[in-house]
Amino acid sequence: MDIDQDKLILSGLTFYGFHGVKPEERTLGQRFVVDVDAWTDLRDAGISDNVADTIDYTEIYSIVKQVVEGPPHNLLESIAHHIASNTFAKFARVSAVRVKVKKPHVPVHGQMDYLGVEIFRTRSPQPRT
Repeated sequence: MDIDQDKLILSGLTFYGFHGVKPEERTLGQRFVVDVDAWTDLRDAGISDNVADTIDYTEIYSIVKQVVEGPPHNLLESIAHHIASNTFAKFARVSAVRVKVKKPHVPVHGQMDYLGVEIFRTRSPQPRT
């Protein structure tokens, strides 16, 4: 499968959620920062200058918000997976998605910007009939 070289970029989306394995993470909650890249062909939108020919960034933002502020997950991997799969479910034109989920406030002894995960998924080919 060829990946379109064009992509939509959402960077630094910040939400408060109650995810984690530790009880205090689920009770107190914490801030999560998410980046999403969604590959799709943007040529038509570039030519037409019409929002109907692209994917509205705010709809991807809403997916991220619903997942991060929604029911708790134990793992960042699960949060990223749900964002990616919901993006594919809503937008048939998205051929691949990269999701990075960051936890900037992790109780570790040492300096860091964040701990997190990054996943890259491509749309599964449709079975031939």
